[in-house]
Amino acid sequence: MSPEYAMEGSFSVKSDTYSFGVLLLEVASGLKISSSHLLMDFPSLIAYAWSLWKDGNARELVDSSIVENCSLHEVLRCIHIGLLCVQDDPNARPLMSSTVFMLENETAALSTPREPVYFRKRKNQTEDRRDNIQISLNDMTMTMQEGR
Repeated sequence: MSPEYAMEGSFSVKSDTYSFGVLLLEVASGLKISSSHLLMDFPSLIAYAWSLWKDGNARELVDSSIVENCSLHEVLRCIHIGLLCVQDDPNARPLMSSTVFMLENETAALSTPREPVYFRKRKNQTEDRRDNIQISLNDMTMTMQEGR
């Protein structure tokens, strides 16, 4: 979900670009955007990808099964394009037509992405409640529904 939609509820033609960028990073890494527990010191896949890319170590992000079947240069280009797509400012993201053009044409110049915004996942309130509930010995469960 793009930051402008998540924070302000506004949707733009660049919101899809953001989602596509997340998808590119997920495919290249073999990780889900929600796999922050696998990324040790990073709050999200986007933060992890950015850190590796800016340090010149983007190849460490690439899933081993991708390396076996694809050109490393092409995968690194996909990561670069993915980072361009997840820029926090919608105006800094490419249009989807430009994104497709960059993917199809290896000679198309790529701009340098800026550090994207990433959000630290808050602990789910349900998990907090679960921590305070004692285990039942009678095999019965109770479900309480709450509105948002």
